[in-house]
Amino acid sequence: MRAFFHRLAILLGLCLGMGTPALAVNLEAALSETPPKRLSEYGLFADLRGQVPAEGVVPYDLATPLFTDYAVKLRFVAVPDGMSVPYSERDALDFPVGTILVKTFAYPDLAGGEEGGLHLVETRLLIHRASGWLALPFVWNAEQTDAVLKRAGKTLTVMATLGDGSTQEIRYAVPNVNQCKGCHVSNGTMTPIGPKARNLNRDFDYADGTENQLAHWERIGFLGTLPAPPAALPRTADWLDEDTTSLEDRARAYLDVNCAHCHSPVGPGKTSGLFLEWEETSASHLGVLKRPVAAGRGSGGLDFDIVPGDPDNSILLFRMDSVDPGIMMPELGRGLVHTEGIELIRKWIGSLEE
Repeated sequence: MRAFFHRLAILLGLCLGMGTPALAVNLEAALSETPPKRLSEYGLFADLRGQVPAEGVVPYDLATPLFTDYAVKLRFVAVPDGMSVPYSERDALDFPVGTILVKTFAYPDLAGGEEGGLHLVETRLLIHRASGWLALPFVWNAEQTDAVLKRAGKTLTVMATLGDGSTQEIRYAVPNVNQCKGCHVSNGTMTPIGPKARNLNRDFDYADGTENQLAHWERIGFLGTLPAPPAALPRTADWLDEDTTSLEDRARAYLDVNCAHCHSPVGPGKTSGLFLEWEETSASHLGVLKRPVAAGRGSGGLDFDIVPGDPDNSILLFRMDSVDPGIMMPELGRGLVHTEGIELIRKWIGSLEE
């Protein structure tokens, strides 16, 4: 299904040519003390409804994306003219002041709209200002002509298409700006999560052909000089790639993007001792036969975060398989259980040996 929507994005005109013209974004407005309240005022899109990016705004994808109630996500980045991002092997890329990261959340249009089209729900902006990153959530209007800033967040009723193709009406939670800070934080500082070089190190189907994203960013001046060809650089696994990727790598990639922004030595969950970053090598830090720091309802009465070969007695899976606010992990960003993700982690824990 993910591959289908990636092709759909191309058909909607998301992909740029191989060069990047001068930035057309209204940076003055984006960086103003009072940012515009309508998405259209930022100049990020040549066609707002069609999500066709403006000049200088580049679409991108992640090897393994965060799960958000089966939403389709369309990602873009705008970097100020003449500036580039230094390569980093491990951390989220250090984008310069003036950078805007854009993520639109959508679902297949089931209400008689354009065949194969999308119903846009919200667009989130991360704007790098001199004072730090600012997160702004915009909710799309019923006419699908614009999105309006909702700093306090909003709860919407949407029809979601699940992983098996069935549909379900859900309560979709647009986060408020403070909830954004709950996940987008490292060492107490607001930061992006997904755009790490290793998560971008994959091919993207641009309008003029397929190219590795790191190579493309380097060539158009978005990214500084790479230390080696992309094939020789670290890359996060695609959690859906059962044909060429091991179960271990797929599970670790899934946990990295869904959990490690909190569960890392510099994240909000650092006191738990459970560290789920892609680079982590300690079995104990990954939760194997590790007792929870704080027991309680969240532990489900179980003793260890991960019991090798026994997923049903592993706290990690117990919390992922819940929608109880006092138990579920991640705590924010979803109201549904990710059936396919649960199955992956179940298989992985079942394959582990003491």
